[in-house]
Amino acid sequence: MRGTTGSPAQGTDLRQDGHRLSIIIRARRRAPSPFQGRRRNMKASGEEGQDTQPIPAWRVWVLASRPRTLTAAVAPVLVGSALAGSMGSFKILPALAAGFCAVAIQVGTNILNDVSDFERGADTEARLGPLRVTQAGLLPPAAVRRGAFVAFGVAALAGAYLVWAGGWPILLAGLAAILAGIGYSVGPSPLAYNGLADLMVMIFFGFVAVCGTVYVQAGTIPGAAWLAALGVGSTITGLLAVNNYRDWETDRAAGRHTIPAVWGPKAGLIEFGVMAALAYLAPLVMWVGGWATPWILLGFLTLPSTLGWFRFMARHKGGSLNFALAGAARWVLLYAVAISIGMLAPGLVGS
Repeated sequence: MRGTTGSPAQGTDLRQDGHRLSIIIRARRRAPSPFQGRRRNMKASGEEGQDTQPIPAWRVWVLASRPRTLTAAVAPVLVGSALAGSMGSFKILPALAAGFCAVAIQVGTNILNDVSDFERGADTEARLGPLRVTQAGLLPPAAVRRGAFVAFGVAALAGAYLVWAGGWPILLAGLAAILAGIGYSVGPSPLAYNGLADLMVMIFFGFVAVCGTVYVQAGTIPGAAWLAALGVGSTITGLLAVNNYRDWETDRAAGRHTIPAVWGPKAGLIEFGVMAALAYLAPLVMWVGGWATPWILLGFLTLPSTLGWFRFMARHKGGSLNFALAGAARWVLLYAVAISIGMLAPGLVGS
């Protein structure tokens, strides 16, 4: 679905960019919300004539990690752990390690994408999404790249424990996930540009993450895991679809072969609709097929808001779609929480 401070030079860079960062962030908050008729006028702390504080290094790195997208890393681990729990096989340490590893891979992918898009010329002043730290000049490209590989290294350390707990299948899955995270942005044909990003998101954020989390705890992958993976993977692919729908014009100019960049915005809207349909079909099939109780249909509690975001996407374009992107990120997490409760509820209430 896109370090190292403490040296005098970097500190100076952060102070010089503080004013610009505050203005950019404030300006992007003024787009209309779909569920809010009016927004109160907000006073920018960095308005002309006022001093701004230096941007803390940690805040710059948080921006680079794209925290709102990290629900995509947490959700499949939550669902896989809930399924393992419904089987009586939940193990806290493998579950935590899987979550930590998934978040670290996602952070590494996001940070590497930040610097790679800048170096490819894809991140320009015309971009519509949140601030990118390399393009904004808040960190030098070399530092951003080092930060990305630190995150991948942390993921590998957490993965070492998972390999000890789950064996060679987890080793293969973990290596493939890290390589996919790197390959999303770098190489002769990055996934973000060659049209395969959506498929890779479904595979790694859906099937690999959910089934791998179940396997490392239960030692097996039940049939329900594949359907649960399809459901949560569809929400995460839908999150990427919203991002691509918002950016279709700038992506086309940058040479990205996303669905809306190649076939137009209507195709991107259709993709989101298909992903939403699959997300709700999966728990329904789990229930009808006997893999879950009716509790699994708790996932449908998120359907009204999903329909609301679909209508909003159909009526808006440009920067206002940042609200749809934030809504889709919440959808990913709330959907995962709902079906996780649905899998655990029978054991908790005795039905």
